[in-house]
Amino acid sequence: MTSSVKTDDVIFNFFKQICDEKDDQKCVELGKSWINAMETNLSTLEANLSRADKLKHKDDIQSNRDHLNSLKNKTSSEWRDYATQCMVEILNRK
Repeated sequence: MTSSVKTDDVIFNFFKQICDEKDDQKCVELGKSWINAMETNLSTLEANLSRADKLKHKDDIQSNRDHLNSLKNKTSSEWRDYATQCMVEILNRK
């Protein structure tokens, strides 16, 4: 029997870790690590797009970058709220 890890489960568990973190500084650090990972993923995705696809998805890429930038100064309580919202969205898609 094989078992595969689903992306949504990994993301859900990461956001749960943010919500469960009692130390406010560690909570913020987890949030910042999320931003760094997503910026890396976005840069990698963009680098692998053809020129035509980069132009086609330019606005979406910028929107994602803007969203990540908006997360950079969140407090621990704001991170917990954001993480909770993301977990609810993941559950609603299942």
